[in-house]
Amino acid sequence: MKMVIRPHHIISLGGYIVEWDFPYRNLIVVNPTDEHIKIEVPVFDEDWIEEHRKLGLRITPVEYGDNYLSLWKREKSKLE
Repeated sequence: MKMVIRPHHIISLGGYIVEWDFPYRNLIVVNPTDEHIKIEVPVFDEDWIEEHRKLGLRITPVEYGDNYLSLWKREKSKLE
């Protein structure tokens, strides 16, 4: 399935991670470009992160001990 991220938009992919042994509980995905970017969901493995970074997206993995809200706010401030 494909999902489109609008220009200068930020989303969270926690609900689209389907592998039990995936090392992150969430991914914050930022499109800092002026273009719409299509991404592939769901997320199955860590290779997904590098593949989508090559498209120009900023991806912040959220580990189990991380503060999700702090990471979200940091990425949001970078975007603005």
